[in-house]
Amino acid sequence: MTGELRTGRPHREAAGHEHPVRTTYVDAALFLGMNSADEATRIACKSFFATRLHGRVVMSWEQVGRCDDLVWRFPRELQDAYYPFMDHLHTDMRIDRLGYTREDIEAGLGADATAGLPVHERLLAGMVLRHGGVLCTVSPGLRACRALTVHPPEAGPEVPFPEGLEKLYRASLALRIPHGLLWGEDGCSTE
Repeated sequence: MTGELRTGRPHREAAGHEHPVRTTYVDAALFLGMNSADEATRIACKSFFATRLHGRVVMSWEQVGRCDDLVWRFPRELQDAYYPFMDHLHTDMRIDRLGYTREDIEAGLGADATAGLPVHERLLAGMVLRHGGVLCTVSPGLRACRALTVHPPEAGPEVPFPEGLEKLYRASLALRIPHGLLWGEDGCSTE
């Protein structure tokens, strides 16, 4: 989905049919993917956010916390290089940060389709499923979940942020995250 993101309101196609515009949800894997050690992942994730800077996405509180948890595992100097970019992006872009409701939790933990996922991904899946949203992620588990509508970030040329934010982003690249850590492999807790 490209362009400005909205929730719940129908839009009209050329033929006059109405379709709901689905809210896009993002996870920690996509957000931290902007600092992935894998260049293709880094560029795709960064371009996703750069092209939607004036749009809207939703991120659960838990997924925001997972970003911090992973960044705090790196040395202080890398955290200091990373956080100015993250702080500005969370301010400059409309990222609606929401907590899980009881219904989101029940949907995620109760759905057979999410049974093979780690708990943090099941909870996010429940939120997305319950609200009929679209999830953008680089997580292999979530991408394989057939119950979800998942759009991975598109490969292509790197899209820059506006000048000031791009400068902060370039400084943040002192922190490069091993690919598997983005979704909880290699020792990061998944429960």
